[in-house]
Amino acid sequence: MTDDTPFQNPAHGTDDDTQLDEIETAASVDEVAEEVRDAIRHGEVEDDVSDVLEERLEEVGVHLRPETIDDIADDIENDVSH
Repeated sequence: MTDDTPFQNPAHGTDDDTQLDEIETAASVDEVAEEVRDAIRHGEVEDDVSDVLEERLEEVGVHLRPETIDDIADDIENDVSH
């Protein structure tokens, strides 16, 4: 009898682990973005939105490319200005 389970290198985790990490990261980004939106609406953000967003994402262990952070910050600023 053969084992049909694909080889999994424990150092790399499984595809399911990767997908779960991506989902958790996306949820964290959404939560932080919403917190930054609320902080802006309450007048609590005086610094550059990109800088605030990057700092808060790092606090929750999410590291994104600067261009991605800038895009999210632009979306936040557009949402808040309407």
